[in-house]
Amino acid sequence: MADAKVIPFGEEPRSKRRSKRTARGPANRTPAPLAPVPAQRDEGRQRPTAPAVPEQDQGGRAAAGEESGGWERKVAHGLNFLRRRITGEYDVDDFGYDPELTDQVIMSVLRPFKEKYFRVEVKGIENIPEKGAALIVANHSGTLPVDGLMLHVAVHDHHPAGRNVRMLAADLVFVLPLVNELSRKLGHTLACAEDAQKLLERGEVVGVMPEGFKGIGKPFSERYKLQRFGRGGFVQTALRAGAPIVPCSIVGAEEIYPMIGNSRTVARLLGIPYFPLTPSFPWLGPLGLVPLPTKWTIQFGEPIPTDGYPEEAADDPMLMFNLTDQVRETIQHTLYKLLVQRRSVFF
Repeated sequence: MADAKVIPFGEEPRSKRRSKRTARGPANRTPAPLAPVPAQRDEGRQRPTAPAVPEQDQGGRAAAGEESGGWERKVAHGLNFLRRRITGEYDVDDFGYDPELTDQVIMSVLRPFKEKYFRVEVKGIENIPEKGAALIVANHSGTLPVDGLMLHVAVHDHHPAGRNVRMLAADLVFVLPLVNELSRKLGHTLACAEDAQKLLERGEVVGVMPEGFKGIGKPFSERYKLQRFGRGGFVQTALRAGAPIVPCSIVGAEEIYPMIGNSRTVARLLGIPYFPLTPSFPWLGPLGLVPLPTKWTIQFGEPIPTDGYPEEAADDPMLMFNLTDQVRETIQHTLYKLLVQRRSVFF
């Protein structure tokens, strides 16, 4: 049923007006039927509608709502994280590894250096198995062990399974107060055969840099020339665990602190392996500790299997020497290949 139409006071009905006009006209003229009133006109007078909101405005309001909700979730998540830290409701393993703190805090701090500052390009990440034990063996350089941290973040962010590398570090790392605590939280542990063996037996990915202080403390004139890989202890550990060895080559770390000299006197006084002299340190003070923004490439080579050897193979010195030499040569040749492909130190 159509809506009733309101007729203002003082106005005659339309039917009476038509009757008067018809009476004044010819007698044989048939009155015209009343035309129906359009429904839109009646509805428009009875129920005025609000102006429609443009689609762009609706989208902006929706986006603002989502952004507001996103910030609220982040704040709630952060408060929940702080509550768990204060109450101790978080897990660490017997090495001190704290996965929650690593994923949500430490990686968030290190990630901008990997992505924006050093612009690390990762290659061959698929060579690290998705599950089970593996031993990553990499070159070491850069005056300060920044390459170990970038290797850790690269595997954590780029591996399909998001695996965490348990780096083996030198004794000096666990003597420094703050560095010791952060290294333990990251899952790093002492570079000894017992700890490495235990981690590999658990199915962890372990990272080792056999050059040690000889690698990061070498002069700039010997950059990208691998030092001796010790006595092959990492090969023996991999053989006993049956874990594959993944060679890893890192280009770009050599130039972050060009070491042009070494003050052995200061090093002895401080009880450290070397005291670097670079173009900016110690001449510029703390500013000299800022690394140069070089372009990095981290490439993981094809894994070298060790599970096909008998149990007594771990005690064969000739086999350990051959495998150590194979890993070293693989890393060295990959470094040369990456250096040839590199356009610039900084780009």
